[in-house]
Amino acid sequence: MKLWQKDISSKKEVESFTIGRDPEFDMILAPFDVLGSMAHAIMLEKIGLLTAEELKTLKGGLKEIYLEIEKGQFQIEDGVEDVHSQVEFLLTKRYGDVGKKLHSGRSRNDQVLVDLKLYYRAAIREIIEATEELFNLLIKLSEKHQNNLMPGYTHTQLAMPSSFGLWFGSFAEGLSEDLELMLAAYHLANKNPLGSAAGYGSSFPLDRTLTTQLLGFEDLHHNVINAQNSRGKTEKNIAFALSGIAGTLNKLAADVCIFMNQHFGFISFPDDLTTGSSIMPHKKNPDVFELIRAKTNQIQSIPNTVTLLLTNMTTGYHRDLQLLKEAIFPGIETLLDCIRMSTFMLQEIKVKENILKDPFYKHVFSVEEVNDLVLKGVPFRDAYKQVGYAIEKNDFQPNQEKVAHTHEGSIGNLCSEEIREKMEQSLGRFEFEKVGAALEKLVNG
Repeated sequence: MKLWQKDISSKKEVESFTIGRDPEFDMILAPFDVLGSMAHAIMLEKIGLLTAEELKTLKGGLKEIYLEIEKGQFQIEDGVEDVHSQVEFLLTKRYGDVGKKLHSGRSRNDQVLVDLKLYYRAAIREIIEATEELFNLLIKLSEKHQNNLMPGYTHTQLAMPSSFGLWFGSFAEGLSEDLELMLAAYHLANKNPLGSAAGYGSSFPLDRTLTTQLLGFEDLHHNVINAQNSRGKTEKNIAFALSGIAGTLNKLAADVCIFMNQHFGFISFPDDLTTGSSIMPHKKNPDVFELIRAKTNQIQSIPNTVTLLLTNMTTGYHRDLQLLKEAIFPGIETLLDCIRMSTFMLQEIKVKENILKDPFYKHVFSVEEVNDLVLKGVPFRDAYKQVGYAIEKNDFQPNQEKVAHTHEGSIGNLCSEEIREKMEQSLGRFEFEKVGAALEKLVNG
């Protein structure tokens, strides 16, 4: 049974194909659907489409359903098309015809769109909070290992001295910059589409500013067509934001897999955080980071998936848009898993000390020796040749005890406080507290 169904129903093959995976995603959207309906009901009473008594009944019924969702007692019954229908059916079953009035002035198009915006907004907050935890750990590790030198690489060849402090800190700052993309996605998710109906507005005198305030949106999509066209654009922005963080984690995971290799031996983890081999008793495999590497590559493919789904799509709603959920929803959950697992693992990382004291790494100090000659007055080109000749003749004996890097962001000056400040500024611009306060008032007010 569908709310919009007339005398002729779809064949079950068509219905099954068109519904796809929506039921599982609708369960994720359920609490947000109720929140949107609460705000819509309050607005309907203000413009005279509901009486005060009817609003009281609907708010009570919606709050009851909201609590059932929180307790895991809510389900979409067999034969009910979607979460929107299930909520309306429950209200009508429990409270009579007043439940049938709730859909006045809206379409399933703007209803699902507001559900998605509310869900994305909440999901982004979860991602940000998990990212902040990982960031804080990386900064802590960076400061702890500032003086533990390691080789740096270019072209996967030995290049110059680096440090674990510099390495950990690079991912911390990278995450702080990734939040800029996430902030742009958040701003787009934090705009109210409710009241755009099927994409062309309504002849009812809807108060869209009121629902914007009630749901804690920072603004509304003013143009109703643009509100509908934001579906897809919002997902594309979120996809790139997910991909940004995934890219940072991917490089971290790839490095870890290499640095754990016995030929490097730079880092290690406790045995219970690695896996073994069914045939080789000596193996300690970095399976967690290999999977993080693979999963973050999958996430980095999502922008392409979304872009292709949206290609050549004209103005207005199209059923193609339903498939965006199949890319974005799992992507969000996978990224959260990867962030949290990275934090879990890095809490137990062990760093090898005195790596660069091994004569094997002496050529890493070639630039240090060149620069030392320049500081003594030798022209750079002459210093470069002098050190190059020494290396060719196997007569190169650098000082492997000390690295004198003092400029901003170098081995001796990690700029941890500046990176922390960058992160704090990014975090503060999300203004999650305002959203939380608005929703708390909506549910309990």
